[in-house]
Amino acid sequence: MTMLILGLIVFFATHLIPAMPAIKQGLISRLGDKIYQGLFALASLAGFVLIVWGMVRAPEIEVWQPPAWGRTAAPLLMLLALYSLAAKDMPSNLKRLTRHPMLWGVALWATSHLLNNGDQASILLFGGFLLYALFDMWSANRRGAVKSTVHYPLTQELKTVVTGIVVYAVLLFLHPYLFGVAVI
Repeated sequence: MTMLILGLIVFFATHLIPAMPAIKQGLISRLGDKIYQGLFALASLAGFVLIVWGMVRAPEIEVWQPPAWGRTAAPLLMLLALYSLAAKDMPSNLKRLTRHPMLWGVALWATSHLLNNGDQASILLFGGFLLYALFDMWSANRRGAVKSTVHYPLTQELKTVVTGIVVYAVLLFLHPYLFGVAVI
């Protein structure tokens, strides 16, 4: 469990630096932009590796019994999460509805997994990502994040939706091989 907690701390501490513009700018001023970006990437990767390693090695300590309806809600939440994640990097009208499609995708992903996993490690992992996504939305809003005003045609939105559906289908198929749990 120590590796998981350490990984979460490293990953979130790294990703919280942009929420503190003075600290970020200070680091860029001292290190230069390229070195800052390189260190950011290395720290993020280190945190991610520790998270994965920690989850693999974490003991199965049951904290609560997930609700039965969680199994029904999770696939819909995941479909919305993957659409939101696709909308972050693709032209999408979702950006006119929310300033944070990626963070909403992370929040929906985390929520869907919390509805199906009641063990301590899962609560730390998914609960941590849910709290981080909500905090980062709040923080970005305080820093002046704005919704897009660009209106994309329906054909472009369909491309984004299809991308989310394709990634969803691939993850449904690969989930037991990547994460050891069949979801269908």
